[in-house]
Amino acid sequence: MLKLYRKTESGIFYWETWENGKVHTIHWGKLGERGQSKEITDSLFRAAKKIIQAEIDEKIADGYQQIPDAEHHVLLIEYAVQGMGTAADLEKRHRLQSRMDETLGWTGLGNCDGGSIGSGTMEVCCYVVDFATAEIVIAADLRDSEFSNFSRIYREDA
Repeated sequence: MLKLYRKTESGIFYWETWENGKVHTIHWGKLGERGQSKEITDSLFRAAKKIIQAEIDEKIADGYQQIPDAEHHVLLIEYAVQGMGTAADLEKRHRLQSRMDETLGWTGLGNCDGGSIGSGTMEVCCYVVDFATAEIVIAADLRDSEFSNFSRIYREDA
C-alpha cells in the first residue's frame, strides 16, 4: 500500500493505492471524507502496474508525498470496563478495531493498530495523520452506535 498526501489552503488531500491479487485499487479524496475509488486490472492491452505508476509519478509531481509513520499521531478511544473486562468487552473491542480500520482507511486518516483492556479501561489504538480531523470523524462515526459510550478520545502524546 502506498499513501500520499498534499496540504493546500483548502485542506489535506490523500491518494492511495493497494493491490489485492490481480485487482489494483486507487482511492483519493479530501482528508476526513470518504473520497472516490476505482479499480484497475490487467488486460491484454494494458498493464495495471504501469497505469498506477504513471498516476504515482503525476501525484508526486503535483506535490503529494508520504507522511512518515513517525509523524502520525497515536489516537486512543477509551471505554470504562469493570476490572479486567469481560469476554463481551473484548469482543466489542475487536468489532470496534475493525470498524476503525474501515472508517479511518476510507477517509484517508490512518488505521487501527489493536488495543488493550484491563485495570478498569479498554482502549483501541489508532495511528492518524491529523488528530483533530480524526477525532471529529470518529466521534461522528460512533454516535448512535453500540460504541457511543466511549469515555474519551485522546492523543497519547499530548
